[in-house]
Amino acid sequence: MIDTDDLFMDMALAQARQALDEGEIPIGAVVVCDGQVIGRGHNMTEQLNDVTAHAEMMAITSATQTLGGKYLPDCTLYVTVEPCLMCAGAIAWAQIGRIVFGTPDVKRGYSTYTSNPFHPRATVVSGVRADEAAQLMKDFFAKRR
Repeated sequence: MIDTDDLFMDMALAQARQALDEGEIPIGAVVVCDGQVIGRGHNMTEQLNDVTAHAEMMAITSATQTLGGKYLPDCTLYVTVEPCLMCAGAIAWAQIGRIVFGTPDVKRGYSTYTSNPFHPRATVVSGVRADEAAQLMKDFFAKRR
């Protein structure tokens, strides 16, 4: 039987691959509530010419539109790479109850700046499918150099 976190991270990885196909940094995210994906997103900063168009921001916006409200306390965000501080702030404001990420981001991840920027009741799981997420990033940046 497939672990639920593994299953939904696979969907986030699919979003990351879509970003890669579009020439974006390969980070993907999905928001899940009651076992259903209610929001998806991948980096679109180049396409939209918008530095805030990160995967998490796109997925949160999609999820809040699906639910018709701005708070997501009963939801889980799956994201392939550790959120940056900007996205961590949005995750906190949306009151997302659980955050699951793949690979750490030692240069720009939230943990570089603070230990827990999320809502006080939120839980964090890291390392889910980390090798795959890290490899996408390594391959992307190796091709750009």
